[in-house]
Amino acid sequence: MSVARFFSRSVSMLCVAGLLISSGCSSSKPLVPTPAALVSEGYEKAEKMYAKKDYDGAALMLESLLVTSRATPLEDRVLFLLGQSYYNSGQYLLSSEIFTRLLKQVPSTPYAPAAQFLIAKSHEKLSPNYALDQQETVKAIDQFSIYMDLYPSPDDSKILSDAETYRELLKINPDNPVYKERYAKASAEMGKIDSLKYAEKAIPALRDKLAKNAYFIARQYVKLKKYKAAVLYFDEVIKHYSDTGYVQQAWRGKIDALIKRNKWFEAGQVLDQYLQFYPGTQQEMKGEKEKINQNLKKS
Repeated sequence: MSVARFFSRSVSMLCVAGLLISSGCSSSKPLVPTPAALVSEGYEKAEKMYAKKDYDGAALMLESLLVTSRATPLEDRVLFLLGQSYYNSGQYLLSSEIFTRLLKQVPSTPYAPAAQFLIAKSHEKLSPNYALDQQETVKAIDQFSIYMDLYPSPDDSKILSDAETYRELLKINPDNPVYKERYAKASAEMGKIDSLKYAEKAIPALRDKLAKNAYFIARQYVKLKKYKAAVLYFDEVIKHYSDTGYVQQAWRGKIDALIKRNKWFEAGQVLDQYLQFYPGTQQEMKGEKEKINQNLKKS
């Protein structure tokens, strides 16, 4: 074999070997994960953190998925778990914002009832002492009312019966997918019943706080001898919070403030109204009535 031929053959073999090596290297490169796969992986990590009550860690992971999860099957799950993470870590303003965002971005989400309820609870948690600004208290009442309007109470007896039936059937056949689905649905409905009962109790309590706030301001004006302003706040309790425990005190406070302003005719009218609502206080209010009548005779 000539030197030239040997050299040409060697070069050819090297080229083939190079191609094979190149081909082998390219086929061994790992596949780049899709955005959907990355979202799924991140969500699973966040779920594990949340289960361990590492709410801050779960929130950080979920925050990184907010953009990439848009318009994916996991969008509502990412937002809902993020809202729950904020709520459970005491970041109620953020939880309210995220649950509201969930309802706007994915209105058809099955998490809608729970999200609406947790928006209301977030504002309830933000509601301050009665002596402070009550903006969050008003929001909580509004959001609980929206929840009750959108998701009225189901038939309690039927839901309880269904839950018990499918619980027993699952003991017999735990792998039956229909039983699992119907039991899960009944359990969710039972949770809704509990949430509605909570809302029904929360609204009166929050309204009582608003009444206490208005009554407290009225009393502060009385101490400052600004009786005209005090009457305005006593009126607010009487007109807007007649279902609370502060209404009778507000009536008494208004009568007293009008007497202090020497508004005898108006005080007499208010006292007559008060006695119509509370006839059992006739003897108790005898002194005020006599004082008003005496001054009316003088005028």
